[in-house]
Order: sequence, then structure tokens, then C-alpha cells
Amino acid sequence: MVKFCKTISIFIILLLSINAHASYILIPMNPDQSDHLKAYGVTYWTLQQGGEIWWLLNYEGGSFVLPNSTSIASECKTRGVSFRVISDGEFNQILQTINDPDVNMEAIKMEKAPRIAVYTPEVNERGEKINPWDDAVTLALTYAEIPFDKLYDREIIEGKLVKYDWLHLHHEDFTGQYGKFYANYRGAGWYVANQKRQEELAKSLGFDKVSKLKLAVTDAIKEFVSGGGFMFAMCSATDSYDIAQAAHNTDICSEMFDGDPQDPKAQSKLEYDQCFAFQNFTLVKDPLIYEFSNIDTDPRTRAIERENDYFTLFDFSAKYDAVPTMLTQNHTRTVKAFMGQTTAFMRQFVKPNVLVMGENKALGEAKYIHGEYGKGQWTFYGGHDPEDYEHRVGDPPTDLHLHPNSPGYRLILNNVLFPAAKRQKQKT
Repeated sequence: MVKFCKTISIFIILLLSINAHASYILIPMNPDQSDHLKAYGVTYWTLQQGGEIWWLLNYEGGSFVLPNSTSIASECKTRGVSFRVISDGEFNQILQTINDPDVNMEAIKMEKAPRIAVYTPEVNERGEKINPWDDAVTLALTYAEIPFDKLYDREIIEGKLVKYDWLHLHHEDFTGQYGKFYANYRGAGWYVANQKRQEELAKSLGFDKVSKLKLAVTDAIKEFVSGGGFMFAMCSATDSYDIAQAAHNTDICSEMFDGDPQDPKAQSKLEYDQCFAFQNFTLVKDPLIYEFSNIDTDPRTRAIERENDYFTLFDFSAKYDAVPTMLTQNHTRTVKAFMGQTTAFMRQFVKPNVLVMGENKALGEAKYIHGEYGKGQWTFYGGHDPEDYEHRVGDPPTDLHLHPNSPGYRLILNNVLFPAAKRQKQKT
């Protein structure tokens, strides 16, 4: 019996000794981080391997704590991500600091790598790039080495969204007006080819108009969100999504877009209750004006110079509002603004129940907004490319090797990892 007890005691001592020397990898996300964007990729990769991960909200810029292993350390070194090894005791001290009720921090357990889909036409049947612009989220995912699938209207209509946890929409026109590029680009080869391709796709799926196909796509996406999915939209995919939803029972397309005139009473027939984010907006009916509605800020009256164009992220309570805190993690609260077909959202048209996470208060602009629908959540982020202020049609893609610490791109990747976090109930 004495020998048995002695054996047990030795085992416990050994166990405690091992635990005392257990260690973790801490990836800081403050200004000391060499590559913020690839840090998200390492974190996602670790989730794929089944590793236990903590997202330390507001601690060193929203740092990540990963298991200490040779493979993870090697992955950090290979990708150029700054990290340091901390002991079990150091990690416990960090958690004690975070747990202080007077400290605006929180530790969030991350459970699984979300399955990611990007809505994009990308290439035609010959493998050629379709549209003369790039997608910031695709660039971010590729640079961070986070895997994703591409899908488009056919896949969504066929019900394939159920395979995914997270969906991205970028520079897309869900109203059926082909981006309202008609005035400047109706003779361009890419525009003509795109219209022809969209019309053929609509017919092949049983729709007599592209606008009706796009409406069906937005309905399917809404069902995806309602069922628990996460939807992240940028640029024109934000307001055009809501406009398409509001126009359920009317025709807002002019004849050059769908072959018949728009409904002269379209404005009065809009159903704002169908929208995620916006209400009481007015359509821009003129097909020659490159704008869908007055939701978007007007660049002609936007009284700000490029060098002074910033938006500010809100500070949320990490312990009570973990969701927006995750989505706004950054190493700065002031972020360079950037334009797009939809640059930002006029505050007076944002629904009162929508959470504004980033804004230019002086201009009355909301840049970064979030909301819930059913069991799921959505986020709208105005602008096209966080590191290309104007990003005109035909411009080359942004090289993120030149912007590894981009605060604007960090907001995108916050959204990518967000579904991995253990579900948090927002308290305020």
C-alpha cells in the first residue's frame, strides 16, 4: 500500500512538473507584429489541425494564443509571423489580467475553422478573368493562405451554400443593372460579354431576367444567414443587396438593362422591412448615373481631402459585447478610408437596430456596420480596397506583400475568423 501511494505521489509530481513547464505560442497583434495579415492565416491553419486557440480581445491588439509545437512555430517562421513562447504560468497571469472586471479585455475560445465561400464570377468558361477589377477579400485570403471555395449564381440557386459557414460578397450588382456602368462602358468588350453571360445564365436557371435571378440569389443568401450563416459584404454588394431585397415587387431596371421600362412607381413600392441595414432611401433612377441610391456617400459633395480621409473604430465592452469587439480588433482605432462604387453609408439611412462599428462622424458616414438576422449575422464594409484609395476599373491588383500590417485589411480578416469563436450572446 505504501509502495502504491509512493508511486501515485511520484506520478502527481511528474504531472505537475510537466504542467508547470507547459507552454504556448503567443502571436502579438500590436504594432510589433511583422505581418498581421499572415498571423490570421497561421491561426486558421492551427484551427484546421485541431489546435486549441484563444483570441485575447484588446490584449496586445487582439493577440492569439496557440499551442506550442514545433510545427506551429515553424509555420510562424515560414510565414514571417512574429511570435513568442510563453509558459503556462505566464498564460495564467495573462488570463488573470484579462479577467479583472475593470479591464476591457476578454479571452475567447476558438472552436473550429469556418468553411469559407467567396461569391465571384472570377473567370469565364475559357479561364479568362471576367471583370477588370479585383476583390479585396480574395486578395486577403490568398495572401493569408486561408483556403476558400468560389461559387456564383448557379451554385447558390442549386443550394450549395449549406456547405459553408461564411460567405463573402464583393463588387456585385444584385439589382440587375450591371453595375450601372452603362454610361461609360456600354461599348467595352468586358461589359458586353458580361451582360450576355449574365442573361444566358439567368435563362439556363429558369429566369427571364437577370434581375429576377439576382433577387433569387439574395433570397437564398438571406435564408443562409437566417439559418446561422455569416455574410460579409463590401463595396456595391452592400447597398445593392438591400436595394434588390426592397424591390421584391417592383421593376427598378431601365430598358437597356432588362428590355422593358422601369416601374414609374418603383420608389413608392420599395419594402424597407426586407432590408438588412437600410431604410427610407431614394433610388437613383437615371440609368446614366453611376449610383444606385442615396445610401452611398456622394463623392461630388464629400468635403474631405484624400490625406485627411479616415474613419474611427468604436470601442466596445469586450466582456459584454464580444461580437463587435472581435470584429474591430486592430492595432489602431483610426483607419485610412478608401473609396468604391459604394464608399460608405449615410447615417440617416441606416436602421436604428444596426450596430455601427466604424464611422466618420463629421461627414455623417457609417463605414463598417453589423447586424443579426435569424440565427446568423452579417457585416457591411464600405469601399473596394483598403490599400488602394480609388481603385479604378482596370487598375492592377494590390500587392499585399507591401501592406502586411494593413489595419483596413485586418477588419476583413477579423470577419473571416469570427465564426470560429465560440458563440457569444451580445448583452447590450
